[in-house]
Amino acid sequence: MKHLLLSLFLALAALHPVAQTVGLITKQPGSLDGYVLMSPISAKTTYLIDKCGYPVHSWATNRYCGLTAYLMPDGTLFRPADTMTTHFNMPGHGGIIEKFDWDGNRLWYYQVFSDSDMHHHDIVPLPNGHVLVLMWELKTAAQAIAAGRDPANISSEGIWSEKIIEIEPVGATGGNVVWEWHAWDHLVQHHDISKANYGVVAQHPELLNLNYIGGTIATQIDSADWLHCNSLAYNAKLDQIILNSRNLSEMWFIDHSTTTAQSKSHTGGAHGKGGDFLYRWGNPAVYEAATSANEILYGEHNPHWIDSGLVGAGNIIVFNNGVGRPNGFYSQVEIFAPPVDVNGDYTLVPNQAYKPDSAYWKYTASPRHSLFSPRISGAQRLSNGNTLICEGDSGVIFEIDAANNEVWRYINPVTHTGIISQGDTTDMGNIIFKCQFFEPSYSAFAGHTLTPGAPLELNPLPYNCNMLNGIAETLSAAGTAIKAVNPFAGELWIEADTNLPNAEMILLDVTGRPVANFGSTSLAANSPALFKPENSLSAGVYFLNINSEGQHFVIKLIHP
Repeated sequence: MKHLLLSLFLALAALHPVAQTVGLITKQPGSLDGYVLMSPISAKTTYLIDKCGYPVHSWATNRYCGLTAYLMPDGTLFRPADTMTTHFNMPGHGGIIEKFDWDGNRLWYYQVFSDSDMHHHDIVPLPNGHVLVLMWELKTAAQAIAAGRDPANISSEGIWSEKIIEIEPVGATGGNVVWEWHAWDHLVQHHDISKANYGVVAQHPELLNLNYIGGTIATQIDSADWLHCNSLAYNAKLDQIILNSRNLSEMWFIDHSTTTAQSKSHTGGAHGKGGDFLYRWGNPAVYEAATSANEILYGEHNPHWIDSGLVGAGNIIVFNNGVGRPNGFYSQVEIFAPPVDVNGDYTLVPNQAYKPDSAYWKYTASPRHSLFSPRISGAQRLSNGNTLICEGDSGVIFEIDAANNEVWRYINPVTHTGIISQGDTTDMGNIIFKCQFFEPSYSAFAGHTLTPGAPLELNPLPYNCNMLNGIAETLSAAGTAIKAVNPFAGELWIEADTNLPNAEMILLDVTGRPVANFGSTSLAANSPALFKPENSLSAGVYFLNINSEGQHFVIKLIHP
């Protein structure tokens, strides 16, 4: 099987007094090769970069992103945009959805805002071509009081509830709303017996507690944005949606198999619960199944199902921002397994919180406070078991392997003042809502040439990062393996799986003539080493001979 591998040589900092502040910071063997899609919030362009940090494609628009973009298998791009209106003036503001072809031609434009509602934060393109859209929905003070909200907890603007609509695109600017779900249809309150939705909160985990104020983020009393939902996810197999609430620090699972009429009720759909929550996780204090001491999530972002075929498939990965965490502010990436059966139904023991009590996998930086993004951010599990993490508030994208070792790091150089020069500081103006990774085999790239351009940052430091197309491997009689990048370019990349002391390394051409003698060196186990011949080599076949205390290796290599 062929693999793609990047061989990276960064110029020594001592030779370049400019500090490396943006762009490609590190690329280690073990990083999964491919491309990263990012839409800086302060930019009007969406970028596709390779793991060398080189842009290979971009979509230039005339609007700021609102807040992310989705590259579809057919090469089209869905990209919400910010209307820049004063309606619903809060972080995450959007209001427009656009669709572009690979060449940047706009195929569809649709406005999703009015005086009473506004798209914000996220969308989800569906397999059938429709689009799920997350929206704020204004409720007046009178409506909130009638529903049972404590008047002391209503802002002068009223309350913004949440809804999800499904749009069928029509033509270049049209669309039909074919399904919708409203949080306001699924409330419970224990504040005023004379008002609607009255009941015992703890007896209704399927409903939303209208009077819970999220204490881990900040006091929300003076804010109309009571829930501040920030992401959607969809599972086609289950036909379920995850809706995430930052302010309540929990996520809700919703049945998408319902009709719109059923979604407004408490019955119907594949699971017989209408639009009520099928499952929820993160903060059981919201539905009074536990206290704040049992809170798991703190202002989290981007929960979604791990794709089939990957490590942890079917489980939920989430970026736990950590705002309000009792033992200090730091972020983690977590994976947990919902108690779901083959039918998509979830187990709940009466009078208890939904399981599990905690995530079974967590990534915590060392030191732990070195990873902290108080807002936005996300993570994605990759096919080789690695995890891509977007530390959104600082514009950092990095990759860790299965042992939690960092193998790739990139810092977005696109800020609110424009693209900055290498050595300049970002001043937190380079934020990214989330990013997506794609392997080179992704169907969107079929028929397109992804030619690397110059690094995005201005005045980049010189470095050499080449795309190579394979690995040569050989075994000694004792079973020791040595790998080398093959074909090789200007230098040889060598890695052994055990320590090889006093290794004599000689490169021979096809006639057996030595063309490079690297002398005696010691190769540390699983530690890549680079060797550069003193003289340039012509194209052809070469043999690398390695002798180390009785072990002998010969690797056939190609120099293009």
